[in-house]
Amino acid sequence: MSDPRPIGVFDSGVGGLTVLRELQRQLPSESTIYFADLGHFPYGPRYQAQVRHFALNIIRFLEKLDVKMVVIACNTATAAALNAAREVFDIPIIGVITPGAEAAVAATRNKRVGVISTEGTMQSQEYLHAIREANPTIGVLPKAAPQLVDLVESGKANAPETEAVLREALQDILDYRADTLILGCTHYPLLRPLITKIAGDNMTVVDSAETTAARVKRVLAKNGLESAENETARHRIYVTGSPERFTETARHLFGQDLPPITTVRLELVEELSGREGAA
Repeated sequence: MSDPRPIGVFDSGVGGLTVLRELQRQLPSESTIYFADLGHFPYGPRYQAQVRHFALNIIRFLEKLDVKMVVIACNTATAAALNAAREVFDIPIIGVITPGAEAAVAATRNKRVGVISTEGTMQSQEYLHAIREANPTIGVLPKAAPQLVDLVESGKANAPETEAVLREALQDILDYRADTLILGCTHYPLLRPLITKIAGDNMTVVDSAETTAARVKRVLAKNGLESAENETARHRIYVTGSPERFTETARHLFGQDLPPITTVRLELVEELSGREGAA
């Protein structure tokens, strides 16, 4: 048995494309639908209840497109909505925090882990909880760097101003002598060259895109949800708000043509999700 239905993936902007790209690399036969909630970008500074509302509506929208699984490709939305979504929906839903936390626990040698993320993710303390659940003896130093999201979204992943912000964000983690760094935002893998420049090669960098894609692969296999190996994968993108900046930034960052993009009105997402999805 095979299941050719697509995997739904969503984020507030281009950051989740790092997860999408890794999914397509590890699971080339799987079709995908990517949803970028540009109309509500960024999620990081928003209240958790508000982000949860957006996330549940988007998952309901993706469910109506008959996805077989949803990947919350956003740390802020994972922290705010993953548990609530699993209570509401029957389809498998995977977030990006636990896979990254478990990979960091396995990687650290001196039991000191740094986490850079948005303000919302840091305030949730979900990485701290996930790491301590895996190993209670590991020290965790979280650091919020919300400016980095806007810089990456603006196509400035390698700009001098981005390096300056990143250096400031990493300084406390370097002083803490953490040997492992979790990129606690799906925009941050695009900063890896700068991170290596600042932190050197001795720090292990955990990219939630890679670990999340590996988790998706295991869940699909365990539950008989894989597409056939000879299946032709089809990819679609839905966005709220104007797609021009998203398209320009995504092409600049990834250097490749994107799947067809469909613009969806925010009101339509609310309407299709229904009242129960907005609870």
